[in-house]
Amino acid sequence: MATADKLILVVDDTPLNISVITGALKDTYRTKVATNGPKALTIAAAEEKPDLILLDVMMPEMDGYEVCRRLKADPSTREIPVIFLTAQTEAEDETRGFEVGAVDYVHKPFSPAVMKARVHTHLVLRETRAKLARQLQTIQQELETARKIQLSILPSQLPTIRDLDIATRYIPMTSVAGDFYDFIVVDEQHVGILVADVSGHGMPAALIASMLKIALAAQQEWASDPAKVLSGLNQSLCGKFHDHYVTAAYVYLDMEKRIARYGGAGHPPILMCSGTTGRVQELDENGFFLSWIADATYSSKEIPLSSGDWIVLYSDGITETVNRSEEEFGRERFRAFIEKNSFLTPDEFATKLLEEVHTFSGRTRDEESDDDTTLALVHIRDMDIVIQKA
Repeated sequence: MATADKLILVVDDTPLNISVITGALKDTYRTKVATNGPKALTIAAAEEKPDLILLDVMMPEMDGYEVCRRLKADPSTREIPVIFLTAQTEAEDETRGFEVGAVDYVHKPFSPAVMKARVHTHLVLRETRAKLARQLQTIQQELETARKIQLSILPSQLPTIRDLDIATRYIPMTSVAGDFYDFIVVDEQHVGILVADVSGHGMPAALIASMLKIALAAQQEWASDPAKVLSGLNQSLCGKFHDHYVTAAYVYLDMEKRIARYGGAGHPPILMCSGTTGRVQELDENGFFLSWIADATYSSKEIPLSSGDWIVLYSDGITETVNRSEEEFGRERFRAFIEKNSFLTPDEFATKLLEEVHTFSGRTRDEESDDDTTLALVHIRDMDIVIQKA
């Protein structure tokens, strides 16, 4: 640290004290002097601000406590460290000084060596804090860039598939997320939907999630076969990382034949609500999670689709949200919500569900959630209504 460029403001109404202090500092630092509080505030607010202030506590007109309080109330001088100069040694006096924002005390009569050591220490600490603040700002800027890049790899618009209404939600726990969703659009009657969740959080999980974009695109040829899609994803990811794994659920919707095929890889079961009965069932056709076993095998099941059916893919950020009592939102509560709200449009449903989960958690809007949250909803339109409208 180049100390010769550092400016120290000495505030004291006693000429002898000023002489002792400036004499002790003159070979190491530049100094300015103020003999009262108002003058000190004027100098501190000038364009060239002091790097540190040595401030006498007992002064006429405005004491050191009030000067320090005003310095800390002004954003332009708030970060300047203040060391109080005082003959008072009572704990209550020192406590009061720290409460108004001082960083240290130097007691009278002054020891030049002690004063120089205290000044040096707090200048170093200020430099360190400033460096950490710059580093934090850089990290935040990089995270914001990473957030924008990650959002750019998600679908920019929902696919338009005959007889389907689709809605999605994607809420990162932090700036970047380990969740991912995407579509394989074959044509206007056929679409595959993937929801995946990388273990862990933050940048490593987000980087792995971004790998899924390319890996899924490579499965276009066999989009209609969930087992092959999951196997292809697994082979693409194996050997690329070792401290994380990926769970996934994939559904292929064939609106020409009115069927759905689904498969999973260690992921929470898909939920399906019948448009006829209004009841929800779990579709749980799970293989091993992705990326750990190269020759892992996967399977799929086929189910018929009817008007009014719902298919819900999601990450565990929904079901594993906990409230203040450490109780999980859970799949049973999720199923009950679906059965109760199946009359909504997919977009209305998604919005209301996330509000319900947030209310359950008891968190404020500023509090961080437990996990990333991803939701993909599919509603099979009522064909009779569509025909009537046409």
